[in-house]
Amino acid sequence: MVTVVQLHPQSAAAALGSLAEGLGADGRALLARALELAEPLYAGQRLSSGEPTWNHALGLTAGLASIGLDGVGRAAGILFATPKLLGDPDKLAEAFGAEIAALAEGVEKLYQLRVATRDTPAEQNEVLRKMVLGMVEDVRVVLIRLASRTQTLRWFSKNETPERTSYARETLDIYAPLANRLGVWQLKWELEDLSFRYLEPDLYKRIAQMLDEKRAEREQYIAKAMATLSRELEAAGVKGTITGRPKHIYSIWNKMRTKHLDFSELYDVRALRVIVPEVKDCYTALGVAHNLWQPIPKEFDDYISRPKGNLYQSLHTAVLGPDGKTLEVQIRTEEMHRQAEYGVAAHWQYKEKAKTSKEFERKIAWLRELLAWRDEVADWSKTREARLDDTAYVLTPQGKVIDLPAGSTPLDFAYALHTDLGHRCRGAKVDGHMVTLDTPLASGQRVEIVAAKTGGPSRDWLNPERGFVKSQRARQKIRQWFNAQAMMQTIAAGRAQLEKELRREGALQANLEQLAAKLGFKHPEELFAAVARDEVNLRQLQTALRGTEAPVEQVEIKKKKKPTSTKGGVLVVGMDSLLTQLARCCKPVPPDPIRGFITRGKGVSVHRDDCASLKRLAEAHPERLIDAQWGKGETTYTVDVAVTASDRRGLLRDIGDALAREKINVTAVRTQSREELAFMRFTFDVANMAQLKRALAQVRDVKGVIRVARV
Repeated sequence: MVTVVQLHPQSAAAALGSLAEGLGADGRALLARALELAEPLYAGQRLSSGEPTWNHALGLTAGLASIGLDGVGRAAGILFATPKLLGDPDKLAEAFGAEIAALAEGVEKLYQLRVATRDTPAEQNEVLRKMVLGMVEDVRVVLIRLASRTQTLRWFSKNETPERTSYARETLDIYAPLANRLGVWQLKWELEDLSFRYLEPDLYKRIAQMLDEKRAEREQYIAKAMATLSRELEAAGVKGTITGRPKHIYSIWNKMRTKHLDFSELYDVRALRVIVPEVKDCYTALGVAHNLWQPIPKEFDDYISRPKGNLYQSLHTAVLGPDGKTLEVQIRTEEMHRQAEYGVAAHWQYKEKAKTSKEFERKIAWLRELLAWRDEVADWSKTREARLDDTAYVLTPQGKVIDLPAGSTPLDFAYALHTDLGHRCRGAKVDGHMVTLDTPLASGQRVEIVAAKTGGPSRDWLNPERGFVKSQRARQKIRQWFNAQAMMQTIAAGRAQLEKELRREGALQANLEQLAAKLGFKHPEELFAAVARDEVNLRQLQTALRGTEAPVEQVEIKKKKKPTSTKGGVLVVGMDSLLTQLARCCKPVPPDPIRGFITRGKGVSVHRDDCASLKRLAEAHPERLIDAQWGKGETTYTVDVAVTASDRRGLLRDIGDALAREKINVTAVRTQSREELAFMRFTFDVANMAQLKRALAQVRDVKGVIRVARV
């Protein structure tokens, strides 16, 4: 059960002792200066929760001291409210330096998210947690915010207000998961227990009572188990410290709920923690525990060989202890225990002791990984890879979080909200100030779109040099709008041409739907567009209108003639000298198995037999499929080839020389370098498959080439 320690307002001098615990002389002096500035500045000031600002500053800094944060972090905690009260951010930087000023300003920025996170839908919680880390460059800002929220919940234990349930829900949704991600167990369990206490007071009391009812019996049992295990460890030559593990009410309830267990069935109500000097001692102690008591199947976890994402390491096992009662045992080293208790805050404790060690470098690498949140981005967005550095999180006026590519503009934001809003966007306000539509947005900004009642986008928006849009979605929606406008113009022009022909034929009353169907179209609009593009000629229209013979296209399909060679080197069964073209989607080359598909107005499109596009066309129009085979004749065929290679100077030249040896005519090259790899796509002409195979073999022999494949 959580015990709330409520700090009473103290003077700066009285508070310094406990808040500076573990700091050197420089750290104590820095903290004393911060207290000296803050005390008169905070006098009479209160936070939105109702708590006096001075009291809050002392409480949150006490929390930072409990997790061992450095002097700079604690000073920034004391000064958390000064940027707003001083009015001029430069004043704080002049007095305490840029580092502390940046930390204090970062905390103030996160505090502004309070409005945005209030009553947030569940699906946005993960986005908000990423947003919090994405907005800061120094993770100490988040630690200060977590300590601040912990102090606020402590304040509510003595000062109940209607808002405390809202704070508690937000804490479970946003801040407790953040504390878990950072591995700060000391703050995490208190955030969860206090929130649970306010949200579910009856459940909280019931579990607390169940823990209290047999407290004496449980403590006696734990003492007996500790003595037994201590003797066995000593006999095995393992020096260790054994303690009972404190109970976390929220985790008990969570386990009861998720595993559908009764309180009496929980393994970790009775628990021991064993702390040993070295990693090898952990496994020795595990063997001792399993020899002493019977392990429970499927209740063993090795977080030493497979650490959690927040670098938590420990051995967890559950056994049938003395008298056949379940007992959980956690085994870890002192360093692992420090990491488990303080999480990312342990980094600053480590910093002074091991600046050149590999262990310190590992922690630095983890911090960088943490700020990018790479391990959880994949779970958050299965369809794309992303990093927080590449994402801007901005807010709607209602507080909803919208994630956009870094560098996105108000236009990208408008299209992310709704396509029609993007089309009608004419201006934007960012944090209450009017900005131009090409203004890059930053995480945490609140954006409001100014839109016209009607209208559409400007072609300038698609000009990359103007920088109006960054996101692919916005660019695609703008193109679709202009394509739709062009299609409407095409349909109108086709309708006018068709009506002119109908007047000439004296058939103005003709049924347009029947006419379209006769010519192979589902809707009249498709017929109008085909007429405008000259895909339907005058003779076909006259034939369909008079109804004296079947449409030309259908007659030609039904004819059966001997295969006839065409200019393109393809024999089309049943077609006499009909135009053929090789499909761009699959680019067939002899001797690929091929089939033809009759298009409207463009003859026969020749595809590879296994072409995915051909399969879709065949499902929609099976009557248009026709047999085809390669004929004789001198011609060339275009192919696409993808090359993956280790990026180096001269790579493109060497691949070009290899193709030149086969007298290959390269018509296009696209290259991209990423993570020391080069990804290339070549388009060139070949006479046949044999020449293509020789060319691929030549490219494979180029130094550094990893993979060559026909696309």
